[in-house]
Amino acid sequence: MKMKNNKVAIVGGGRVGMSAAFAMILRNTARNLVLYDRNVDRMKGEQLEFQHSLSFLGTTTITVAETASDLTDCDVIVYTAGIAQQPGETRLQLTAKNLEIMDAILPEIVKFTPNSVILIVANPVDILTYHAAQILKLPKGKVFGSGTSLDSARFRFHLSEFLQINPKNIHAYILGEHGDSSFPAVSSADIGGQPLITMPGFSPEKVQQAYQKTRDAAKAIITAKGSTYYAIGVVINQIVDAILRDTKRVFPVSLSLNNEYQQQKIALSVPCVIGKNGVEKILEIPLSEQEKTALNQSASILKQFIK
Repeated sequence: MKMKNNKVAIVGGGRVGMSAAFAMILRNTARNLVLYDRNVDRMKGEQLEFQHSLSFLGTTTITVAETASDLTDCDVIVYTAGIAQQPGETRLQLTAKNLEIMDAILPEIVKFTPNSVILIVANPVDILTYHAAQILKLPKGKVFGSGTSLDSARFRFHLSEFLQINPKNIHAYILGEHGDSSFPAVSSADIGGQPLITMPGFSPEKVQQAYQKTRDAAKAIITAKGSTYYAIGVVINQIVDAILRDTKRVFPVSLSLNNEYQQQKIALSVPCVIGKNGVEKILEIPLSEQEKTALNQSASILKQFIK
């Protein structure tokens, strides 16, 4: 059953935000979809084009917000506002400017919709997620980031290429930073209950190749076409659907940790149960000693960018 208001706001009218909006319209995920960006005229253009597709799709009501007060009673705020990663640039290099943008926008929005679940997508997502949790002071789990959900989807796809198994049936996570210090949690990965490391065709070299393709995917796409947006739009839709329908699905999302995985004062991606309250449970899966070291390394790198 969907949440009462079934209202979602996309904050930030760039390619990621609009790809997420279109993914939700295609799947009829939200009854009410609100577009919010400083360029109101552009959002009205996006609104009109989306509306022209509704004869073939669902019944989503699409509106444009002119002020933060228009976001009242949203169930979910999808925060995509900020400058995008450029060719040759790392996500962490976006930190200062995107923190400034967040401080100017997000607290004002939450004044008008204090019960919303806040999904942070803008990069660097782990830094922004931790900062948002600190400044908004909402209940734990109400603020979280898309984290390594897309990284994990990419990893499963590249594993499927050599395993010749549908990626939907490959249960393997990329954890830690949504960035260069991420790592594959191979020790706990399985396919239909069979550990990945025991699968025919498995080799550490092939798994490392799949991870390298995953880690370098954004750079390759940005070099080729300027930015990434379609796949993350689909991921956002899946997470929002889990919230609205209270499905209790598991995603590797970025969350401010309080001694889970022996980490604190940092947001990192770990497997979490997602429902109507946002992150409702953190799953502490077993990690090898090498994976624990990698998680600690991710935390150490990210903490250098936290004020």
